[in-house]
Amino acid sequence: MTEQYTALYEEHKRLGASFTDFGGWQMPLKYSSELAEHHAVRKAAGLFDLSHMGEVEVTGPQAAAFLDYALTGKLSAVAVGRAKYSLITNADGGIIDDLISYRLGDESYLVVPNAGNAATVAAELAARAEGFDVAVQDKTAETSLVAIQGPEAEAILLDLVPAAQQELVTGMKYYAAAQVELAVGGSSHSLLVARTGYTGEDGFEIYVPNDDAAALWQALLAAGEGRGLVPAGLACRDSLRLEAGMPLYGNELSLGVDPYAAGLGGVVALSKDGGFVGRDALAAKKEQAPARRLVGLKGSGRRSARSHYPVLQDGNPVGEVTSGAPSPTLGYPIALAYVDAAVSEPGTLLDVDLRGKPESFEVVSLPFYKRSK
Repeated sequence: MTEQYTALYEEHKRLGASFTDFGGWQMPLKYSSELAEHHAVRKAAGLFDLSHMGEVEVTGPQAAAFLDYALTGKLSAVAVGRAKYSLITNADGGIIDDLISYRLGDESYLVVPNAGNAATVAAELAARAEGFDVAVQDKTAETSLVAIQGPEAEAILLDLVPAAQQELVTGMKYYAAAQVELAVGGSSHSLLVARTGYTGEDGFEIYVPNDDAAALWQALLAAGEGRGLVPAGLACRDSLRLEAGMPLYGNELSLGVDPYAAGLGGVVALSKDGGFVGRDALAAKKEQAPARRLVGLKGSGRRSARSHYPVLQDGNPVGEVTSGAPSPTLGYPIALAYVDAAVSEPGTLLDVDLRGKPESFEVVSLPFYKRSK
């Protein structure tokens, strides 16, 4: 696979980032300390390059009906200016990807798949569009995505927003988006700003043409001086999303996992008109209690569980860890795991086989961490 680089690659190099491959992209893993970056997001703000994510535009008179057919959610019910978390599944109900879709107009949506699945999702949407009066355009190659997350995110972003438009930001609800004028590189740019996130904190995502990405990055860093803003890499993004109990495709989600086992049954609209790809398979799965369920695990010791470590009860395998790490915010090990339904209730005590040594963990409700406001 040919390595891909975001439009901000040189900015990351200048800041001394360590890089890692993610979905074929060379992405910043960390700049200094992943622990310091994690705490900065929880206490102040972190700036992320998410330009490896996909951006697929769906437009046309039947855009809403098409996405109702292509995805598990009812996208036709989403109001203009709002967003919806959904899934794209195959005919067997397996998860191709989890994604966010923004309704930008009556006949216009932006679908945002994960990095490693962006090309697959774009191709699948194009194939499913046959027979619908829609246009599906993959804009990933020309679009950058910058996210600012943390308690200070709104105040920092407002430094770039003219007074007449600041209410667009301060009044923006969670899972909403709007075109906002931002002062970038000495000029004003109308950019799509969304208030979603993957860290458990308040924050914004800004979609920007590649040519303007570096200027936006630099403007946000300058606005964050003295407010605790730091550039943040994928390492702390992973520990932040784990604390927030958010699934990662390839760990918690895959073609071999159905939404009900993953605790995502709420995003499957079985009753919407016209059906959707995977609907019959998912209806059947809903009637069958999942053999295993995704749960949170809280460690009682200091050692952390890691992906693929066996989960045990009385020495017998009852599940497998999908993600695990020490929680910098909470101060104890946490993990996500698929375990047998019979041992999935909060309060159940289990062990994780940490390379031959069992360590005690307790099943707990998700998320592990939830911000106070």
